[in-house]
Amino acid sequence: MEEKQVIQKSHKVSLNARSQAMITGVKDVLSFDAGEVLLETEQGILMIRGNELHVNRLTLEKGEVDVDGKIDSLTYSDSNGYGKSSESLISRLFK
Repeated sequence: MEEKQVIQKSHKVSLNARSQAMITGVKDVLSFDAGEVLLETEQGILMIRGNELHVNRLTLEKGEVDVDGKIDSLTYSDSNGYGKSSESLISRLFK
């Protein structure tokens, strides 16, 4: 029997003074507005919440995103089944 090896790319979050986040290992930007940025990363879905959030640098080829603003929270959830069911993202986050 052949074993499958799962190779995960590097994922890193760097937060400076709750006003600037530099994230690597980003697969996709699912949505963003001034209050919330939703990213699909190598480690799952990352929700960044705050005020006056701006996506300053987006380089999906390298998997890098920079977010500025007042960052209140960073929350991860599994990306398994994202968008496949009628279950809301919020209910999946708080299981």
